[in-house]
Amino acid sequence: MALIMLIAIIFDVSEQIDDLIRTRAPLSSILFNYYKNFVLFYGNLFSPLLTFIAVIFFTSQLANRTEIVAMLSGGVSFSRLMWPYFISATILAAGSFYLNNYLVPKANRERMEFESEYIHTYKRTLNQGIHKQIKPGEMIYFEKFNSKNNVGYRFTLEEWDGVDLKKKLFANYVKWDTAASQWTLENYYIRTYYGNHENVVEGKALDTVLAFTPDEFASRIEDTQRMDVNELNEFIEEQRLKGSPNIPYYLIEKHTRNALPFSTYILTLIGVAMSSRKVRGGIGAHIAAGLALAVTYILAMKVSTVYATNAGLNPLIAAWVPNILYGILAVYIYIKAPK
Repeated sequence: MALIMLIAIIFDVSEQIDDLIRTRAPLSSILFNYYKNFVLFYGNLFSPLLTFIAVIFFTSQLANRTEIVAMLSGGVSFSRLMWPYFISATILAAGSFYLNNYLVPKANRERMEFESEYIHTYKRTLNQGIHKQIKPGEMIYFEKFNSKNNVGYRFTLEEWDGVDLKKKLFANYVKWDTAASQWTLENYYIRTYYGNHENVVEGKALDTVLAFTPDEFASRIEDTQRMDVNELNEFIEEQRLKGSPNIPYYLIEKHTRNALPFSTYILTLIGVAMSSRKVRGGIGAHIAAGLALAVTYILAMKVSTVYATNAGLNPLIAAWVPNILYGILAVYIYIKAPK
């Protein structure tokens, strides 16, 4: 893990060095606010795969020294041989589960705040045809929103009571006042409906407080990485209420946090069963085969994620598909392992 993280840091430095120099990021912030949390995030993310490689490396050495043959010949069953591995896998999986849901999100807050200030000076924006429900019965619409200047064009706010429209506000131009934390509306009119009658109020400018801020239109999907499990659940419910189109991304993040630690068991079983046989090529052959499996596992994760976000696959199923497929493979390899 230390070797992989060192290589990852070198690559990241080479990629980010121009931004870090341009923004004059302090060295202490680079080391302790960014790379300390960078190592924690990516180390935990790759821990099941690195555990897999470690299991293959260790077990291959036992097999090449004929120690596994000696154990089995001495009456130790293969399932008994697996116990120390699964005890270790349980400890690692529990640690990964805690890190994924509680500690890493806190670390990500520092890392992503650093990125926002010194590396990523922009955010992904929803800038055309924005439709959102900001709370029950209240819908907003922007024809266009510029997150850089916090300015919106052809804005509409509708208040509904069931299927009845009660109030509609329209403004040609709206701007967020950062100092006052309120919106300024220009060239507006407000229609209030009373049965078959309506009241219309028009004006050139209006300062008002609305139940949303510009941050809702200038956020990154990756911002969910800074939320612990409780905050993420609340955020998903809030976004459901608002009709966000990014719900599949948020659910993938939620379910992956649970699926990834469980993969430690599956990869440990595959690693032991695959490398317990003495083969020509020794440790090198086992590690090569293990790396090939690791690459296909990552590929399966990416493919299922794409299906969930673009083809309507249930995010829960998408997050667990790699574990299901490789769980079946693990059982098959275990059955075929020398007993």
